[in-house]
Amino acid sequence: MAEEKIIVGADTCYPLNGILTLPEGKEGAVPAVVLVHGSGPSNMDEKVGKLTPFRDLAEGLAAHGIASLRYDKRTFAHGRKMKKDGLITVWEETIEDALLATKLLREDPRIDPTRVFLLGHSMGAMLAPRIDAEGGNYHGLILLAGTPRTLEEVMIDQSRDVLAQMNPILRWLAKGQIKKTEKLLSSIPEMSDEEAKKKSLGAGATAYYFKEMSANPAKGYLKDLTKPILLLQGGKDFQVSLEKDFNAYKAILHDRPNAEFKLYENLDHAFVPAIYDNIMKAQQEYAVERHIGSDVISDIAKWITGNK
Repeated sequence: MAEEKIIVGADTCYPLNGILTLPEGKEGAVPAVVLVHGSGPSNMDEKVGKLTPFRDLAEGLAAHGIASLRYDKRTFAHGRKMKKDGLITVWEETIEDALLATKLLREDPRIDPTRVFLLGHSMGAMLAPRIDAEGGNYHGLILLAGTPRTLEEVMIDQSRDVLAQMNPILRWLAKGQIKKTEKLLSSIPEMSDEEAKKKSLGAGATAYYFKEMSANPAKGYLKDLTKPILLLQGGKDFQVSLEKDFNAYKAILHDRPNAEFKLYENLDHAFVPAIYDNIMKAQQEYAVERHIGSDVISDIAKWITGNK
């Protein structure tokens, strides 16, 4: 394995540090994967607590002869500037940089430009079909712990899960605020664009962030998708649901012979062995060092090498 430091968007207002990981000893151009983060500010390793999913994937895929490009998320590297510059949507937060990273890969002579794949995790998986349609034009998509539902729907369900797992006193104290948040999220689709742009949700985000994303739903892009797609889910994931998310993908893609599904019963949202099956213990879950197993990486690598 060889790693090279690169800059994604070097000529833009938001240059991002990144790493191109290349397999050593391979002759000719190799297939490659662009790694797209989940929600929130995140570095190139997608570090959360003591977990580094994107570093695990990059190193593991290189051992199978597959290159990858990972980079700091724009909100991680330039959060203050983005807030100062104004309105933020998933285009500015994620999509534009994924397309710039893809362009860098395709221009590298060591990469086979016809075999560039996108791997999205969590929100990155939600956005992957849209990134493809917006100009990514990937050879195939790999979705880890994603959902075809809207972000509002997922957040409402997560809030209810948190409420259900609180002790009775905390539940009583938090119930009103959670219901208020649910009401706000549920009302966003009915807001006008101008109203949504003015409605602050804190941390520089507005209701328009959700509204714009919901106006471009994953379901729509998935229905038009004809290229190979691999979907992976951890059975102990408490952030997205086997029933509401993984099975929803199956329902949408049930007639696609080039759609494959992999369920890992004992893995969590980061595809490492689960410790707690409890959303209230998310911080503790991610505070213990673990790594993505060879079975997950092998399954992804076999799928990539099999799609020529």
